[in-house]
Order: sequence, then C-alpha cells, then structure tokens
Amino acid sequence: MTTLKQITGLVFMVLLVASCATRKVTRVDPAEQIDLSGRWNDVDSRQVAEQMMHDALSKPWLERFTGRQERPPVVIVGVVINRSHEHIEAETFIKDIEREFVNSGRVRVVENDFFREKLREERAQQQVNASLATQKRLARELGADFMLLGTINSTVDQYRKEKVVNYKINLELVNLESTEKVWIGDKEIKKYIKN
Repeated sequence: MTTLKQITGLVFMVLLVASCATRKVTRVDPAEQIDLSGRWNDVDSRQVAEQMMHDALSKPWLERFTGRQERPPVVIVGVVINRSHEHIEAETFIKDIEREFVNSGRVRVVENDFFREKLREERAQQQVNASLATQKRLARELGADFMLLGTINSTVDQYRKEKVVNYKINLELVNLESTEKVWIGDKEIKKYIKN
C-alpha cells in the first residue's frame, strides 16, 4: 500500500524533473532553410519574391517602357490578398518584393498608401516647424506608372497522417493610367508533410 508520504515524494520528484527540463535556443543563419510546420514561411516568401521579380524584370514591358519614356518605370506594390487556408502575413512578402525591385536598379519604387500618408504628415509638419532651408516641398511626390497586385492561394490534400499543401502565388503588374496588364506571373510551392 502506498502511503501519503510516498505519493507526496513521487509528486515532488516528478515536479522536480519537469522543472529541470530546459529549452535550448540556438542562433542560426537567417538564410538557412528550416521548415518545422510545413506552413508558408520566410524562405517561401523570399524565394517566391526573388524568382517572380526576376521573371517580371526580364519581360518585354520593361524595355518597352524605358525605350519610350527614356527613364526607369515607377512601381508601387499594392495589395497581395491572402486567400490561402492559413494565416500568411502578406506585408513580409510585399517587403521581399519591394526589396527585389529596388535592388535590381531597373525600376523605382514608391511607398505604399499607409506609409505614404505618414510621409505626407511629416512634410505638413515641416511646413510649420522646420526652417525654410530644410523644409521638404509639398506636391513633389513621384507618381507611379505601374501597380503590382496579387493573391496567395492554397489547396490541401490530406489523408490520415499525410498531407500535401500547394501554394499558388499570382502577381500582376498593371499600368495605372490605362489599366493594361503588362506582366502576369505565377509561382507554385508544393509541400509534402508526413506526421
């Protein structure tokens, strides 16, 4: 028969062992591919942005525009709608796209509507609070020639402990004045997950 002392001692030992369990955190290279859950992650975002922007910048619309206008086009990255089955933070994907565009040196990128509003507020404050020599002038923004829009979709095929998730990313570059689509790109990522 077990006594109360033995049960208390056993509970104390279990709690002691459980409290000694430690978590180990290791720093890794941000470029290293680590896929724990099988869900959309930073590697997917970065790779899709790199591949799709490389494709976009290699198509005829860019040479046509620069040939006619004799300047690089100005692009604004608009909305990327997440229609997938999981939460995907579209803002990180948008920033990856903007980085690829800017770093290419072949297009100019203007700020999105949320941050553009913050810039306008700062310029308005400067008209009142900054010296004339350092004030930034009003109505000097760079107007975009093209807007990039897109969607992230997914399908899931699951049977027992196996699952295949397919992500399909569609992006379109649209002429803001004419609404003509000048580039359409898509990229798929398929993940096989077995528990």
